[in-house]
Amino acid sequence: MIRIGIDAMGGDFAPEVAIEGAVRALKLIDKESRIVLFGDEQRIVELIKKHGAKVEDFDIVATTEVIEMGDHPAKAFVAKKDSSISVGFRYLAEGKVDGFASAGSTGAMMVGSMQVIKPVEGVIRPVLATLIPTISPEKGVQRSVLMDVGLNVDAKPEVLAQYGLLGSIYAKSALGLENPRVAVLNIGEEEGKGNVQAKATYDLMKADTRFNFVGNVEASYIFTDKIADVVVADAFVGNSLLKMGEALYRINHKLGGKIPSLRKMLRPLLGRIIPKLYWQQDFWDAMNAESIGGVQVMGVNAPVMIGHGSSSARAICSMILSMERDIKSNFPEHLRQALKEA
Repeated sequence: MIRIGIDAMGGDFAPEVAIEGAVRALKLIDKESRIVLFGDEQRIVELIKKHGAKVEDFDIVATTEVIEMGDHPAKAFVAKKDSSISVGFRYLAEGKVDGFASAGSTGAMMVGSMQVIKPVEGVIRPVLATLIPTISPEKGVQRSVLMDVGLNVDAKPEVLAQYGLLGSIYAKSALGLENPRVAVLNIGEEEGKGNVQAKATYDLMKADTRFNFVGNVEASYIFTDKIADVVVADAFVGNSLLKMGEALYRINHKLGGKIPSLRKMLRPLLGRIIPKLYWQQDFWDAMNAESIGGVQVMGVNAPVMIGHGSSSARAICSMILSMERDIKSNFPEHLRQALKEA
């Protein structure tokens, strides 16, 4: 049985949207999977019933404290030992859940990841990674890995080079890609382009035979299937790119927000005639951050995901489904084996 740990108290609109999202996810996860909710037991029970689900379909771990967004992450993690995040990480470390996700304090989630779950031996620096959509005439809409999107803004070349290995193993285990293509985000495709960091990273990746390094990738190809399945950048660049994508989605949504539902209604009739129309809409749907639910903390000893503080019920549902996929992928164990063999 897979046990998916969810912080019911994390996020701007918790616990309401967290429980609504969990109820939605309950209908989509495997029968062998179990959602474990951490938080105020009375409120959790009330909200499960409110959304028409059975309390016995969930496991509830009662906690009495919440790490607020304004709390000092490290101090609060230690001081609030009965908080939903602290207890969630304790359960993860003890193997009582197989993964843990929260839309609460990012800082506290990183404290738990680094100090309780801890980095896999051999990992220089863990990384925040996310999935972004790519589109091609042959395959339609797929997913690729973008890293780092928020943790190490001044990453050294050896750290970035190792991201290539982490991303490659994740793309194999979680996305099912046989030989994922790994590239460094740069201002040009040619070898020798970029700043000192990019050039040094390129050389290190080129010399590493553990993954399929394909060179540099320009930002113009990020959302296509042409160059890479894994895109490596430091967090300053990766986070900027991610937020630009989120802004583009919002612009597209405002311009054509009423169209997607009509397209979905007509899909069975027109999908074969004008498939590119649907690929385009699928791409924009996939660009919506709510369809992913959060970012993965890669490089630690168990699956951890962090959602946006303003997560909606849909985002929480997506986060649970992503966490289920990550648990099934057994990525940390694949990473441990790869680093032992190095």
